[in-house]
Amino acid sequence: MSKKVRVRFAPSPTGPLHIGGVRTALFNYLFAKKHGGDFVLRIEDTDQTRYVEGAEEYIIDAMNWLNIPFDEGIDGKGNFGPYRQSERKDIYKQYAEQLITSGNAYYAFDTAEELSTLRKEYKAEKRTFIYNWHNREDLNNSLSLSSEEVAKKLEAGENYVIRFKSPTNETLLLNDIIRGKIKIDTNVLDDKVLFKSDGMPTYHLANIVDDHLMEISHVIRGEEWLPSLSLHVLLYKAFGWETPEFAHLPLIMKPVGKGKLSKRDGDKMGFPVFPTQWKTPDGDTFSGYREDGFFPEAVVNMLALLGWNPGTEQEIFSLEELVEAFDLSRVNKAGAKFDPEKTKWFQQKYMQEKSDSELAILFKEYLNNWCDSDMRWDDNEERLIKIVSLLKDRATFVSDFWEQGSFFFVAPESYDEKASKKAFKEGTSDILIKVIELLNEVGNFSAENISDKIKGWITSQEMGFGKVMMPFRIALVGAMKGPDVFEIASVLGKEETVERVKKVIEFLS
Repeated sequence: MSKKVRVRFAPSPTGPLHIGGVRTALFNYLFAKKHGGDFVLRIEDTDQTRYVEGAEEYIIDAMNWLNIPFDEGIDGKGNFGPYRQSERKDIYKQYAEQLITSGNAYYAFDTAEELSTLRKEYKAEKRTFIYNWHNREDLNNSLSLSSEEVAKKLEAGENYVIRFKSPTNETLLLNDIIRGKIKIDTNVLDDKVLFKSDGMPTYHLANIVDDHLMEISHVIRGEEWLPSLSLHVLLYKAFGWETPEFAHLPLIMKPVGKGKLSKRDGDKMGFPVFPTQWKTPDGDTFSGYREDGFFPEAVVNMLALLGWNPGTEQEIFSLEELVEAFDLSRVNKAGAKFDPEKTKWFQQKYMQEKSDSELAILFKEYLNNWCDSDMRWDDNEERLIKIVSLLKDRATFVSDFWEQGSFFFVAPESYDEKASKKAFKEGTSDILIKVIELLNEVGNFSAENISDKIKGWITSQEMGFGKVMMPFRIALVGAMKGPDVFEIASVLGKEETVERVKKVIEFLS
């Protein structure tokens, strides 16, 4: 690639960033880093009526959490700013007027009422109203009016829009990196509004002008923008500018049924569709992957493989490996079906890859945030590392350490009824009294020493292991669950282990 690679992610601050938007940002980031280029964040807020307070901060927070930072953007970095379109509005009018001067655009004075009447008339004749070559010279615009009439209207301050003048009888040959060659008959295109009566550009004009001025080399965006490709290429041509390369990413589809993944799918099926939690200005809260306990690298890995295929069997990629492997030619044309269970699979894989000490730090954070402050056991690091190592294999989220191992911190208040019926028999109290005696004889209270002492006694008595081990486990845990019971006892320590066994003896009496 001879030209410096510069790509941009250009969300609108109209609400939270959907994971489809996150994937677009990620693919732009991967492409830029693969080719030693720049990744630009631009906020496209030309439609001020849809602006949502807090959305811009949400976008930046989500991208930072996912570790896909931008090189240039609204934080002041970069030499092509400002990076909010609302702060660039004085730029666009001159370009709209440049198109009028070159004959590629025109003033249109049609009122909303006039256009509504025309649509109704067309509908009555079972036709669709399109403002373009076949009727534009009969409508209220600078193509049908004399230059004097146009000047009078402008002087009088009449409302107008500036429309692009689509060419007639041409065949556009477009190229998309993902979809290949596309042919468009210009006669089917409508004359899109480029500049509105409120003094703001539409997306189409602002987008093209900004991409040109910011020297964007590749436009990587969602499939929903594919119908706009012809207009955007025509605008580059009308300005006489070099056209960037385009790549339109496939949609992320619902897990079941047809159609694009939506917020409602997440609500209905119980999974997040936003990277982080979103609170609406009205007070509604929507869950995010961060607050649901997912690791950012697991979410990134999952999103990277939604619509992109590395061409190998590899599924677990670090961000550096993704950068190295990423290639737009391996992005699929077809929509990618979202699989919530596969997302959990990635999370579980990343859980297993983390060190016990890393997970212990995260677990301590979880305990401080979510659990009662008066827990019996302090959360010292060595102890937490041991607990994590015992529970890690069966865990998907850090919260699972508490759900699966709360007994390490809080003694059971009751005992599983079904397990108790099976474990507590006549003579169980006597057996547990002997277990206490044996526990008190253990010097170094390691799992190995406890195991040797108790198993040695069971063997010498020619007793069934279940008679001892089941009530012992229930005493410590409250149920027939958890890791090796001798490891549990070792972590609890001699005093607490003995106390819990005594409590069961009292319960049985």
